[in-house]
Amino acid sequence: MLAFLSASTVAGFVLVLCLLLHYEAMNLLERISRELRRHRWVVLITMGGLMLAHILEIWLFAAAFYIAEHVLGLGTVSTPTGDWLDYVYYSAVVYTTLGFGDMVPSAGLRMLTMAEALTGFSLITWSASLTFLQMQRLWRT
Repeated sequence: MLAFLSASTVAGFVLVLCLLLHYEAMNLLERISRELRRHRWVVLITMGGLMLAHILEIWLFAAAFYIAEHVLGLGTVSTPTGDWLDYVYYSAVVYTTLGFGDMVPSAGLRMLTMAEALTGFSLITWSASLTFLQMQRLWRT
């Protein structure tokens, strides 16, 4: 039970960091889009910026999984080699809700996995909404 509570605290912390990062990235991209007049560049810059934000968020969760397993001892993720890139891969699979199932969390890391899936789905949807609104505004015929 303590592992789940501790993992929930870690998940909440990383979730807040991801929300702040995503909000600030979207705010910056929206300001840039208002200054640029050529709509092709606005959409490309927005997509590139959002992809960068998602990659950073995946890496934040990967760091959380690594720390939760190796430092806090909240559970394990059955990684093939146990190196850092396995955690990045696992985080990307969970964040995008791809769900291969080749790596499985145990104990408290299941809570962190659920939180990342919900966060990833929400932030990807939020990004799609911003992109849609920009294209709707800029690509009118």
